[in-house]
Amino acid sequence: MAPRNLSHVTEFILVGVSDLPELQVPLFFVFLVIYLLTAAGNLGIITLTSVDSRLQTPMYFFLRHLAVINFGNSTVIAPKMLVNFLVSKKTTLYYECATQLGGFLVFIVAEIFMLAVMAYDRYVAICNPLLYMVVVSRRVCLLLVSLTYFYGFCTAIVVSSCVFSVSYCSSKKINHFYCDNVPLLALSCSDTYLPETVVFISAATNLFFSMSIVLVSYFNIVLSILRIRSAEGRKKAFSTCASHVMAVTVFYGTLLFMYLQPQTNHSLDTDKMASVFYTLVIPMLNPMIYSLRNKDVKAALKRFMTSPCDSFKSL
Repeated sequence: MAPRNLSHVTEFILVGVSDLPELQVPLFFVFLVIYLLTAAGNLGIITLTSVDSRLQTPMYFFLRHLAVINFGNSTVIAPKMLVNFLVSKKTTLYYECATQLGGFLVFIVAEIFMLAVMAYDRYVAICNPLLYMVVVSRRVCLLLVSLTYFYGFCTAIVVSSCVFSVSYCSSKKINHFYCDNVPLLALSCSDTYLPETVVFISAATNLFFSMSIVLVSYFNIVLSILRIRSAEGRKKAFSTCASHVMAVTVFYGTLLFMYLQPQTNHSLDTDKMASVFYTLVIPMLNPMIYSLRNKDVKAALKRFMTSPCDSFKSL
């Protein structure tokens, strides 16, 4: 991620969610609670899906890695954000900023495609139930998850390298609470056409392909559910993907709101609010969505709370 051009900036200043002094302490406690709930919820999902013998299926394997991604994404952003609420000098070093941007990109791209993988998993489970364990085998699960992380890492290397290949001169105040592409490029004192093009193509391509997989999967799922004659059968089929539908709607809805705004209404402050949602709020909500609407997870949690040793012994 080393810059190709000479940069005169050795550190940046993060404006944060708000630059009003009277809001810093209240916002610190609000986001501390959000981060603690995120950590507890996602680590809980990771633990339950790892130790409970009844949750050793492809669906819960993918859910575990979604929890890893959500926890990773919020951890890349939240600690530095929380520290900056309490200090007067809200600075981040040049290479620290580059590392944070890279980490954020790894996890956000991985999340986009993990949701697509989970949609495909639900498609196979509902449309081809007899072949489910053959099509979505352990080997296939490992391959899909590995490719998701690898693609996220490659995207992070390419995009962050482009963003930090430009020169940053006297202006160093980032109108954001973490190092992100658009507010960083807005500070550059050199030509930003190439990095802006790379960022746009990367974001558009990732959204298009992941959403295409999700939409095609759910189109076929809906057709399959409508062919089920009994109301009870339709209800059971829908319940297996209801949590994922909710998570996908919230996540993609937030991204589309940010990227499809009219240029006249678009601002970095609007981006900042949307970013709060998909970097901090959604990772907090996902464990709740997948646990509160899932009988298996709730039963596993009950077993773990009553006799945790038995959960480990059953593996």
